Amino acid sequence: MSSVPETARLTARPAQRSAMEPVPLLPRTRMIGSMLGAHTSIRRGQGSDVAGSRLYRPGDHARSIDWKASARLSAVTGGDDFIVRERYAHEMPRVVILCDRRPAMALYPSDLPWLSKPLAVERIAELIVVSAVNQRGLVGYLDHASHGAENIAGAPFWRPPRAHGGSWGEENLVEQVEAHLRGGLDAPADTLDQGLQFLSVVAAAVPIGSFVFVVSDFLEPPPRESWAAAIDRGWDLVAVVVQDPVWEQSFPPIGGVVTPFVAADGGALEYVRLTEGEATARRELNRARLAQLENDLLELGVDPIFVSSEDRGAVQSAFLEWSEHRLTVRGLL
Repeated sequence: MSSVPETARLTARPAQRSAMEPVPLLPRTRMIGSMLGAHTSIRRGQGSDVAGSRLYRPGDHARSIDWKASARLSAVTGGDDFIVRERYAHEMPRVVILCDRRPAMALYPSDLPWLSKPLAVERIAELIVVSAVNQRGLVGYLDHASHGAENIAGAPFWRPPRAHGGSWGEENLVEQVEAHLRGGLDAPADTLDQGLQFLSVVAAAVPIGSFVFVVSDFLEPPPRESWAAAIDRGWDLVAVVVQDPVWEQSFPPIGGVVTPFVAADGGALEYVRLTEGEATARRELNRARLAQLENDLLELGVDPIFVSSEDRGAVQSAFLEWSEHRLTVRGLL
């Protein structure tokens, strides 16, 4: 069913501010980018991970000398030989938040016991921004919703990842993003497809290795071709799946109960009575859709993060699980 309960129309409200602890943003592979960040690259330079050893050359800093290895070598050769440790340089991560702003992302209001997607998205964005800034990264943002005089629906609202300044300043970056997320919710159905295509046009601002967090309920997922094209560009894609566990990942047992429904973008109120069989079929369909989404993302090599609550602790736990999984895959945990 494409409609939702009438009582589920959004009543916009500000979120209570509370600092979130940053989560390590771990890339799938070593990065190539601007130095002085917190990620490990494939280049030699100042960093924490040892890349190898070599003999001392004039100009090497004394702090790079491995004194124990140098002593062993000198004892063997009988000369004054020094071994220098080379390390991988630290790079500056670039992060882009591609946000789904379709009308369906307006569900549900705070007085209902279901997931509030607007609040969940705010907290997801907050955590991504805090984590990126903590790792001295650059944060960008993209959606296709209208935002007053800033742009019209369907036109991209784009803030490229760059040194923070001006109206998109680091000092209040979280507040800027959250204020923006309380704007329009009228993006087109293919907004994610448009977003990935737009990023390919501005690829110079999103180099290889950049994180692209795609935040959506993925009830209108982009085509596999769009995912594949984005992966070919070398981006580190992460799908943040924001779905209500009752109505979207499953379906309640409302067989025989008359329930008011209305389309997510408004429309005439309809009263619907489903049979128990129809409610069961809808439940099985929703569960199968979720399983298929996860399977498709993993096949493509896109990491999914599932968020089913707007609670800050739940959002934090979902991202920590993703981060720890990457540590495990890379053999660092």
